[in-house]
This record gives sequence, C-alpha cells and structure tokens, in this order.
Amino acid sequence: MNSLTLMLVGLAMVLAGYFLYSKFLAKRIYRLDPAFTTPAHELNDNVDYVPTNKFVLWGHHFTSVAGAAPIVGPAVAVIWGWLPAFLWVTIGTVFFAGMHDLGALWASVRNKGRSMGMLSGRYIGKRGRNLFLVVIFLLLLMVNAAFAVVISNLLISTPSAVIPTWGAVLVALVIGQMIYRWKISLPLTTVIGVVALYGLILVGDRFPVVLPDTVLGLSAASFWILVLFLYAGIASMLPVWLLLQPRDYINGVQLFIGLGILYGAVLLAQPTIVAPAVNDAVPAGTPSIVPLLFVTIACGAISGFHGMVASGTSSKQLDKETDARFVGYFGAVGEGMLALGAIIAATAGFATLTEWEAVYSAFNEGGVAAFVTGGATIVNAGLGIPASLSATILATMAVLFAATTMDTGVRLQRFVIQEAGELAGLKIGKVVGTVVALAVAMGLAFGAGADGAGGMVIWPLFGTTNQLLAGLTLSVVVVILLRKKRPTLPVLVPLVFVLVMSIYALVVQLGTFYANENWLLFGMDIVILVAALWVVLEATIAMVAARRGAAEDESADTDSERVGS
Repeated sequence: MNSLTLMLVGLAMVLAGYFLYSKFLAKRIYRLDPAFTTPAHELNDNVDYVPTNKFVLWGHHFTSVAGAAPIVGPAVAVIWGWLPAFLWVTIGTVFFAGMHDLGALWASVRNKGRSMGMLSGRYIGKRGRNLFLVVIFLLLLMVNAAFAVVISNLLISTPSAVIPTWGAVLVALVIGQMIYRWKISLPLTTVIGVVALYGLILVGDRFPVVLPDTVLGLSAASFWILVLFLYAGIASMLPVWLLLQPRDYINGVQLFIGLGILYGAVLLAQPTIVAPAVNDAVPAGTPSIVPLLFVTIACGAISGFHGMVASGTSSKQLDKETDARFVGYFGAVGEGMLALGAIIAATAGFATLTEWEAVYSAFNEGGVAAFVTGGATIVNAGLGIPASLSATILATMAVLFAATTMDTGVRLQRFVIQEAGELAGLKIGKVVGTVVALAVAMGLAFGAGADGAGGMVIWPLFGTTNQLLAGLTLSVVVVILLRKKRPTLPVLVPLVFVLVMSIYALVVQLGTFYANENWLLFGMDIVILVAALWVVLEATIAMVAARRGAAEDESADTDSERVGS
C-alpha cells in the first residue's frame, strides 16, 4: 500500500474530529462558557495559576502529554500489522482521546483546578479517591522513572541530540522572558525560538557529544539519568511561565515542523508500506492482539496520563473556558498526528518485508529506534536531507517530548504528594514534595536495575495502568454529567470499552507474570487490579445515585478549597 494514502486518510479523520466532533462536545456535552471565571484568574499566583494564551498553553499541554509514548506505542504495535494500529489511533483520537482530554480539563476548571484524584473524592467517594490516588501515584512513578531511561538511551545512541536537547532549555528561558517580561509579539518570538532550536540541531549534528564510559564514577547511562532527575526537579518548582510553558510551546511548534518534514517527505517519496496490513505470522511470544493492542497504544489513542496533565497543570493556566476545546481536544489531535507519523515511519521506512521482519523479530522490538531509522530513510528519500541529520531531527524531537513529560510528571507527582499530605492532615511544601517525588523515582531507577535502568522494571504495567486511569477519569466525568442531567453516551461508551480492555489486559498479564515467576510485577498487578475493580464499583454506585438525584446547579461546580499550589 502507498503510505501517502494512509497519511491523507488518517489526517482527514483526525482533523474532521476537531472541526466537527469537538464542536458537538463543546456545545452539547460540556457546554463551555466564555464568561466562566477560570481558576487561572480566580487563584492567580504567578507560579502554578497563570492565565495563558491558548496557543502557548496548547504547546504546554500537547508536548507534556505526548512524550515518547505516541512514538513508542504505535511503533511497537505495528507488529500485529499496520491496519489495527491505524484504526485504533484514528478512531481513538476522534472519539476517545479528544473527548477524554477535553472532559478532564473541563471538569478540573469547574472545580478550581483540582486534580482528577481529588475530584474522585467529591464525585465518587473517599474510598474511591484513596484508591484512585494509588493508581495515579504508580502511573507517575512509572512515567518519571522510565522516561529518564528512554531519554538517557537516546542521548547515548544519538549523541548528536545532546546539544539541541540541553540548548533547548536556554532557548525556552529566553522565550519566557520575551513573552512575559519583554512583551514581544508571539509570532516574532516563535520565529526566533524555532530558528534557534533548529540552529542547535545543526550544531549538534556537526558536534556530537559522546560521554566516556565512566563519568564521576557513574556509567554514562547512570550519569544522564541522574542529571535528568535533577533538572526535572528544579524545573518542576519554577514558575510555569519561566520554563515549562515556553519550553513546551516551542517544542510543540518544533513537532509540527518535524511532522511537516516527515509528511512532506512522504508526499514526495510516497514510499510503499512493506509491513502487512494484518500480520498473521507474528514472532513467537507475541501476546494476543486483543486486548494488548489497546494498552500498547495508549498515547495517540487515549491515555490516562493526559487527564493528569489536563487537571494538574493545564486547568490552572486556562484563560477562558472555551479555550479548552483547542487546548484539550486539539492537543489530542496533535498527538494522533504524531502517532500516525510513527506508524508510517515504522512500516514504510524499510526497503523490504524481510528487512522489516528483521527489526520486528520479537514483541517490544522496534519502538523509538524503528521510528528514527525508518523516518530518517523516508526524509532522506523524499527531501534529500542527509540520513544522519534526519536522524538527529527525529531523535531530538523524541528526546524533547520525553523531557517535557518528565518536567510535568515530577510537578504532578509533587501535587499528588501534597494532596495526599492534606488528606493525612499534613501541609507538605513545594520543596519537600519535590524531594519526595524525586527520591521515590530515583530509588526505583537506581535500586532495581543496572545503570539506573530500574525504572523499566515495572514498565510492562504502564500501558494497562495508563488506560485504566483513563477509564477511571471518564467515570468521574460521567458522574458530573449525570448530576447536571446532560447526555453521557459520548463518554459512557468509551468508558466501558477502555475499562473492559484494561481489566482484561491486567488479568492476561497476571497469568504471564505468574508463569515467569515475576513476583514484583505479579504483586503490583494484583494491587492495581483490586484498586481498579473497587473504584469501578464505587463509581457505578455514584453514577446510579447521580442519575436518580436532582440536577446540580452550575454554581455548585466550585468550592473554596485550593489544592496543589
């Protein structure tokens, strides 16, 4: 099949979702109100609560939720064939991810920027809230520990990405000053930032940074992981306008330029997809496509982590409630476009089926490496950009997204720790909360694996935990809608599907962990499974009560307590 056809059909589907379906959700389901006073204005503290231009906030939200997952998931899942991955990404983006992200953002904005964990306490109950927070904590732990390993591996395998990766931090700091202190126009600021970033990519390609085998007594991988954690901790405590917003914004612009390069190369080269539409000859040991496809591809179809970002940071920066459609739904569309690009790169970036099968010789092969290698081949063929520079562009794109997710992930983990402290009657400050978040993630990374790679030990549970959290987030949204006597079908159908697939996957993995005598993952799987079933039960009871109760007044959407600042 010609990859150009796949690209055009996929782009048409996800863009139609934004221009058509998101309007329906905004008007009929969530009923966004431009006159509603958002938490960014009501609780403005110039640190976490900051009214933000919707384009800048979109950049923060999009790059924070994207990370490496919409590349890794699709580039692994094509082992079952390109068609299942393509359908799940496109349909999931339109009817699942966009609706989920917009709904989580709206629900949080209507409750003073509270996280989904705290909202579950109000709308589901205290027991449900406590179990919800357990799932959230474990998910953020997986993200923070594992993404540090992913970035470290990319900095080692693609040393040309080192200079642009760290240079982007300086660029972001300058952009923050240009927007908020020097009041320079956003278009001019954007041009300057993009030129600076791509100038760094050219410099990095010319001067790759290769660390020695040992740095300060640590392996190169351990050194990068330690530096990444220290950076993420500092970044998570800075005011959002100083680094987080501008870094995420310029990375978002950079992604669309990178996607433009990839899609432009596909348009000109029109490479053939060598992978089968449905792979009937998967390698031995490959799990069943159902339910594993739906948890292998999370970001790019639907992801619980998005709800954490939407309710943890984005809701505190939303200038107008009507901006939620662009920030939330179009943020999911951008991620779907990235996942589509990953599918094309991982299936059309190889010369022959035999070459593709050599890469996908086992489950969990491919991933970022297949995206970078295959994408570089397509860009080189279509645009004539040297393969090494093409690989640098794509690797830098992946690293910058993963790094922005770490920034946000540590900040969100700090919020969760502060919220848990409040529930226990303790007031945990910003610094202490951040130190605890880093200590837990670094303890996992360095205490359970060689070269600081312990974060990957619990990674096999990420997909199921992530999708499970998406289902639990949707359950909160359904309860809110029921209380307001609004239609719930657009939320309820995805909710049931995601919960069934997630719980099914947890059960399947439970058997695998038992057979492999992996008692750590077996025990964690049981904890997550029990917590999930309990929350589902509590949520069902809350839904029944909400359906029978009187309609909730719109003025009852907010309360006076403030969390996470």
